[in-house]
This record gives sequence, C-alpha cells and structure tokens, in this order.
Amino acid sequence: MEWLRLVTGTAFLLAGLIIFTVEIYGVFHMDYALNRMQAAAMGDTLGISLSLVGLMIFSGFNMTTLKIVLIVVFLWFSSPVSSHLLARLEVTTNEDIDKKATVYDDLEVLEAEYDRASDREERL
Repeated sequence: MEWLRLVTGTAFLLAGLIIFTVEIYGVFHMDYALNRMQAAAMGDTLGISLSLVGLMIFSGFNMTTLKIVLIVVFLWFSSPVSSHLLARLEVTTNEDIDKKATVYDDLEVLEAEYDRASDREERL
C-alpha cells in the first residue's frame, strides 16, 4: 500500500511540475500582457492543485491533509478573482488595446458575433 501512495503522490507532483514548466514557457514567450496573465493564471491554478494533491497523498488522512484542502479551496477562489482584476486593469490602462485585442463598445455586437460563430459550428 505504501508503494501505491508513493507512486500516486509522485505522479501528481510530477504532473504539477510539468504544468509549472509549461506555464513558465508561456509567461516568457508570449508577447502580450493578457496572454501572459492567462498562462500564469491557468498554470498556477492547475499546477498548485496537482502539487498539493500529491502532498495530500503523501501525508495521508490527518489534520495536515485538511489544511492542504483548505489551501486548495482558497487558491481556487482567489486565483480567478485576482486574474480578473489584473485583466481589467490592463484593459483600463492600456491605451493601445485596440492593436492587440478586439474591443466591443456594445455588448449586442459581441453577442451577434458569438451567435454567428456558434451557428457556423453547428452546421459543421
């Protein structure tokens, strides 16, 4: 049983390490701030979660595991909120946002474009 815990915990830790490696590559090789933020946010959420699950498996079922579960829950709530705030800051303060992204002043235009795209996908 110990070998199973060791192998499973190691697999989760290695998966988290691989996610962190991909995240670092994305952060340093993407040229726009919102793309970098997306890579960092997704990598942090998944990489930290996988790593902490691996640590929970190594720890067994005790109070430490409960604390790690609470850390995972906190990170799952706080990471998307902080990423959203950073994205809004970038959109608000960047004067050249039109060169890098499509900005919709009217939400109805965006919804119509989304409907056309989804209709096109349904036909395929």
